[in-house]
Amino acid sequence: MANLGLYYLFLVMLSCHFMTNNGAESAAVTNSNSGATNFIRLSCRATLYPVLCFESLSMYATKIQQNERQLAEAALSVSLAKARFTKMFVSKLTKVSGIRAREFRAVKDCIENMGDTIDQLSRSMKEMSQIRGTQDFMWHMSNVQTWVSAALTYENTCFDGFSGNFMEGNVKAAVKRRIVTVAQVTSNALALVNRFAERH
Repeated sequence: MANLGLYYLFLVMLSCHFMTNNGAESAAVTNSNSGATNFIRLSCRATLYPVLCFESLSMYATKIQQNERQLAEAALSVSLAKARFTKMFVSKLTKVSGIRAREFRAVKDCIENMGDTIDQLSRSMKEMSQIRGTQDFMWHMSNVQTWVSAALTYENTCFDGFSGNFMEGNVKAAVKRRIVTVAQVTSNALALVNRFAERH
């Protein structure tokens, strides 16, 4: 019986030990995520659209932590995903019933511009992954900055095709909603890339 009592006491002590350790680990994870979230919020102040910046990047806090390179790469990834989604959406507009000839041409041009955007952002992400230490750092970063800037230009050019009162309608409104969002996240990505380059 004495041995049985000691056995139960050992089990109780062991369970308390694991509960304490798990609680400490949980608190550490919470504090880490909190620090990462604050880091993202503060970093997003350098962008033109800080609220959108935080909303789109906070979900990657665990991966970003407080790493400026990871933050810039996450922003580029978000921009690329939005660009791909926008191209898919705009492509479907060519099949909309009743679309006018001028709208159709504008949509086709927009699809081409979004394809160029995707290409530029993909090149930027690949270039970021090739940065190792300080060797050729500014050369790589200059490429990234140039290509993200080009992507933003292509996005704005996409919507330029819908300028003029004669283009007003549901097609233009649908394109505008998507283009505005992708242009804003790309603008934010460029700001965070620039910030990363300046601070390193």
